[in-house]
Amino acid sequence: MSRWRPPSPSSTAIITRAGFERLKAELDHLWHTLRPEVVKALAAAAAEGDRSENAEYTYRKKQLGEIDRRVRYLSKRIPALKVAEGAPSDRDAVFFGARIELEHLDSGETLHYRIVGPDETDAKLGWISIDSPLARAVLKKRVDDEFSAELPGGPTAFAVLAVRYDD
Repeated sequence: MSRWRPPSPSSTAIITRAGFERLKAELDHLWHTLRPEVVKALAAAAAEGDRSENAEYTYRKKQLGEIDRRVRYLSKRIPALKVAEGAPSDRDAVFFGARIELEHLDSGETLHYRIVGPDETDAKLGWISIDSPLARAVLKKRVDDEFSAELPGGPTAFAVLAVRYDD
């Protein structure tokens, strides 16, 4: 059996202004604050002698590797992102950045989501990626439109109750 896997589909390179600023702040914090602290602690741990039995040294090496991986990712991702400024001209339809209220037609449950870029999704806040099956299905829909989304649990029917954009 081979280990080859097909490459995962690339995510959409779009982000809100607030999400872009958060990523830039995270990169700045990692590079200018956290990494120098870890390097200093790593040097102190290395100076203690035998590295093979030095848990602090091993931990700091792993921590430095994680920081460097994230810095490398952010350094490549941030320049590739396109910041979506402002609301679309048709504010009655669902597009990127929309806050939507949906009704699950089978259960009658009301759901609230915001469509954001893949780098800023947050399930607790109800922020879903524009690449998600639900977001792709609801794009360009209007209030009172009904649609079906192919979710992991199977096809699910929804109705759009409200669409709004933050200014």
